[in-house]
Amino acid sequence: MEILKFEYPAAQVLKRRAHVGVVGSGDLEVLLEPATGATSQVVVTTSVDGFGAVWKAVIDRFFTGFDACASIEINDFGATPGFVLLRLEQAAEEAQR
Repeated sequence: MEILKFEYPAAQVLKRRAHVGVVGSGDLEVLLEPATGATSQVVVTTSVDGFGAVWKAVIDRFFTGFDACASIEINDFGATPGFVLLRLEQAAEEAQR
């Protein structure tokens, strides 16, 4: 089990919280909540150790198009990078409705 933490600059206000996905059977969940300030915080709890650089690359890519101030919690059970990005985008879309 590994816990990774990242921070990104934020400029917009997030409308509401969102929860997508379920942990288990190779899946993951993303919990996204509005935060205050000018920084988004991301906390990843993953069952697979040693992939910090991959996680950073995926989350960096997500934040190229997302700049809302949010607290994001990701609970992973071995999901692929593409699936992680999909879940992040789903959560962002849900929170901006």
